[in-house]
Amino acid sequence: METNKLYECTVIIDGGLQDEAIAAAMEMVQKVITEKGGSISSVLDIGRRKTAYPIKKKTIGSYAHIEFTAATPVIAEIERVLRYEEVLLRYLIVHLTSPLLEMRKRVEKYSVVIGSPEDNVASETDAADKVAK
Repeated sequence: METNKLYECTVIIDGGLQDEAIAAAMEMVQKVITEKGGSISSVLDIGRRKTAYPIKKKTIGSYAHIEFTAATPVIAEIERVLRYEEVLLRYLIVHLTSPLLEMRKRVEKYSVVIGSPEDNVASETDAADKVAK
């Protein structure tokens, strides 16, 4: 019997679509995973971002990460379905091994300490407001 493994699927959906169409595409991806025997553990919708380079002549994409568990043969079936979806600019399914999970924990640990660039901008703005008063 095949054991289930942990996977992460990153998808880039055409950012030129309406929000409803993007949500429908995300639901479709989740439905494909569950119908093929996967079990979704988390979904992270990152939102619209500019792509590093044009993909299918598009420069804006809506990014999302889906973590799920599935048997190894199921991955080929999921990829077969996703390959022909026109709203998906790209997708990538990665098996999350122990070293990757440990590295992710370390990155999360230090990113909390350092903070995001948006946090730094907000704190600089607050400091400038205090000086101005």
